[in-house]
Amino acid sequence: MIALPWLYLVLLSIGYGLALTYGQLGALAAVSVAMLLIAGYAVRQQRSPWARYLGHGLFIVLALGLAMHWLPGFYNGRGIAPQRFTPDSVPFSMYLNQDKPLIGFWLLLACPWIVARRALRLSLCVAALALTLTAVAALGGATLLGMIDWAPKWPEQAWLWVLNNLLLVTLVEEALFRGYIQGGLSQRFKHLPYGEHLALLLASLLFGVVHLGAGWHWAWRCTGCRASTTAVASRPSALHRTRCRSRCT
Repeated sequence: MIALPWLYLVLLSIGYGLALTYGQLGALAAVSVAMLLIAGYAVRQQRSPWARYLGHGLFIVLALGLAMHWLPGFYNGRGIAPQRFTPDSVPFSMYLNQDKPLIGFWLLLACPWIVARRALRLSLCVAALALTLTAVAALGGATLLGMIDWAPKWPEQAWLWVLNNLLLVTLVEEALFRGYIQGGLSQRFKHLPYGEHLALLLASLLFGVVHLGAGWHWAWRCTGCRASTTAVASRPSALHRTRCRSRCT
């Protein structure tokens, strides 16, 4: 019998039920949800290894479709309309996605092994060090290259952006790339002398390719805690939004 985290499932159902009530979901979204449930059942069952492989394959296909917003039935609402936060900055807009977060929710429910148990003190130390180095390297490099300028600000939509970036964007990407891909590769390569390092390198390269427009993200992957990397991944973007402006070209 497969043990399910019923509390999480109930809360998730309530959230998406409200989205359906307010017109943010269509009937076709049920197809994607049903396919995710099938993939989750296949992954968690223990009788057939081939069924688990097929479940993971189905999830990867669905994750790609959800991340690229290809699957129908999701009407992502606009949280921030296009606007310039400084007179000569690039216009910025933001959507509150209903589809992409399903990737992270599926991983946390179907693959709980992606969540590593780390000491709080270690997590805080790693996050602080990684945040400092990343902010200096990323924002400092962008400034030297003339891509951004120093322009401190705190728009009224800032908290909405921070929460969306932390909970619906960064958490999903950390669960997928560091938890699922890197964690899975680490298990597969554990018999190799440098298996964990190889898993780290491959997951980092894949993350960089996916984020080719901002490929410097992959350099953060050397931290040892997903909570730390989630915080670090969200904070340089927050510093950019509140302390700098992107130049128009």
